[in-house]
Amino acid sequence: MRVVFGAALAVWLGVAGAAMAQDAAPGPVVVELYTSQGCASCPPADETFAGLTARPDVIALALHVDYWDYIGWKDSFAQPAFTERQRAYARVAGARTIYTPQLIVGGMEHLVGLRPAELAAMIARHAAMPAKAEMQALREGGAVRITASPVARLPKGAVVQIVRYMPEATVEIRGGENAGRQITYRNVVTDWRRVATWDGATPLSMTVEVAPGDSGVVILQEPGPGPILAAARLP
Repeated sequence: MRVVFGAALAVWLGVAGAAMAQDAAPGPVVVELYTSQGCASCPPADETFAGLTARPDVIALALHVDYWDYIGWKDSFAQPAFTERQRAYARVAGARTIYTPQLIVGGMEHLVGLRPAELAAMIARHAAMPAKAEMQALREGGAVRITASPVARLPKGAVVQIVRYMPEATVEIRGGENAGRQITYRNVVTDWRRVATWDGATPLSMTVEVAPGDSGVVILQEPGPGPILAAARLP
């Protein structure tokens, strides 16, 4: 797969989404940022992405990819699995190219470039979508209890995923295109784990071990990866 540099992405986080229909929404909207410490176009996206992490109506997750490691700096957060997740989204969308920085909203809509109004519209649109599933995630000591039930027909079922992340980390970059810069990253994903599949027809109830104190979220998503059906922060 050919990989090219994406256009610089600067997300104006002062643009709030339209009013949300809370009773119809499947919880917070998941926004994935694909980024790299070795990408010259990424620091503006990383900086402005930080504003999304403070929004209660958004679950913002930064996934660092490894395909720019060869140009002089190895991203200390990058994992091949995150690159593969981005590629899987591209295959579903019929795209031949993957980019950094790239935002994926709700597992469905892709955004590359300086289009803050479009991002705001995407978030608002997903927030207003009728819920297809209801989910709760509750900590019980060193585990999390996940319950879910369908609200609409889910013919493809869903994948149950637990995502762990670091709320904040600062890196001094000493090589590559961003050499000499010190960048603070937010909501850096450290593990994106598939823990179960759900038929989407019968109520779901399961318990998964999770290290106490870890920041994380639970995500229900159609296989593919497809649309994100529900998401909940770990309390």
